Amino acid sequence: MPGKPKLQLKCPICRKAMAKAAEDFPFCSERCRTIDLGKWASGQYVVSSQVQDTDDEQIQNLRDTSDED
Repeated sequence: MPGKPKLQLKCPICRKAMAKAAEDFPFCSERCRTIDLGKWASGQYVVSSQVQDTDDEQIQNLRDTSDED
């Protein structure tokens, strides 16, 4: 019975093969870690959320409720 194929991990920035025990995991180096951080800081990466459509009546109800407090 053949064993499971070994999963080869790659740095998400430069795609270089790396070990899971690497100090900068999941990156291969401090350089790739810094590049990734820069992409988050510049807005190239975003975590999206669903857009919720609210109608004018719901908005007015929220305003009326907050005015009563």
